[in-house]
Amino acid sequence: MKNRYSNNENSNKKIWIDMDNSPHIPFFAPIIENLHERGYSTCVSARNYSQTVSLADLYNLDYTPIGKHHGKNTFRKIAGLIYRSIQLIPYALKSKPTLAISHGSRSQMVVAHLLRIPVVMFLDYEYVQTIPFVKLRAMFLPKVISTKNLAKFESIIKTYPGIKEDIYVPTFKPDESILTEMNIKKENINVVLRPPAHEAHYHTHESDKLFFNIIEHLTTPDNVRTIVLPRDDKQKEMIKAQYKYHFSSGKLVIPTEVVDALNVMWYSDLVISGGGTMNREAAALGVPVYSIFGGKTGDVDKYLANSGRLTLLHSADEVHKKVKLVKWNRPAKLNNVNSLGLQSIVNDLENLVTEIITNKKETKHELKNEPKIQSNKQHKLQ
Repeated sequence: MKNRYSNNENSNKKIWIDMDNSPHIPFFAPIIENLHERGYSTCVSARNYSQTVSLADLYNLDYTPIGKHHGKNTFRKIAGLIYRSIQLIPYALKSKPTLAISHGSRSQMVVAHLLRIPVVMFLDYEYVQTIPFVKLRAMFLPKVISTKNLAKFESIIKTYPGIKEDIYVPTFKPDESILTEMNIKKENINVVLRPPAHEAHYHTHESDKLFFNIIEHLTTPDNVRTIVLPRDDKQKEMIKAQYKYHFSSGKLVIPTEVVDALNVMWYSDLVISGGGTMNREAAALGVPVYSIFGGKTGDVDKYLANSGRLTLLHSADEVHKKVKLVKWNRPAKLNNVNSLGLQSIVNDLENLVTEIITNKKETKHELKNEPKIQSNKQHKLQ
């Protein structure tokens, strides 16, 4: 089967993309496709964490699985970072990329720094943690994010219009087969629920409390059915054990296979999430969405909240007052959303690669034309 994002192996302009979390798959997929159309080659590595590999298969990406997640414990995180970095070194040496890009892959940053590969980091949350000794060639972020908290990176900043999710949502095509697959009935109020990221550095107990309140709120009415999308198998088993009664009654359900989250959300009536990406995907689709994210509120979420596209929840009282369990008046088709961000990103990446290749050629030319200094022995012989 021909890969949807077929590579241009003949190109000497190669970009290494490392995907270490599931939201990175839909984000980078159209970027990869556009780069290939412009004659670029890509090499893609993916970490086996939070359905990243499964989604890469779903999107039919050409990738190499390397490494896994090592849990929330700080020591294990650091050890895992070092171990995956070691795993990535042979891959990077063999691939010989011109540029390394990711949406915050610390392992890739370490390896690229050691091998002197220019590094580009994408971000859409300004309170992200990164590697202090790695100097970034550039940072890419939505224009709505203030740069005042990013001065510490001492990096060139490239901005693009809209939000990260606007890069790939315009390519989304609803598929009604999900209605049968997930037993979504029109007479019910259908909810998509994404639990908090229990192993992320920004995870808080406040998010867990809100998640409990949300479950209580959603399972009280008879006509509400909630599709829960856990982040990993460990979280799935914890939730199934804790809310066993609600699963047996059919009020809560977890898909048996990886599903296209955009499609599930499109055919739901509201979305509630303890993370950032799914909230913003729902906002980009126009679906009513509520956030139970417990970390610092980033500029993107503030922007969406101020524009009425996202409702932030901070307490149990707000859950019961603000979460409206009503049918969504779904439009006949997806509204025309911003699609300028994709071209902006690819244009800037192309300019960066051109600049890097030009600088390398100039450096080689200068070294070639440098006058050779004869040794003392040679000088005496003359």
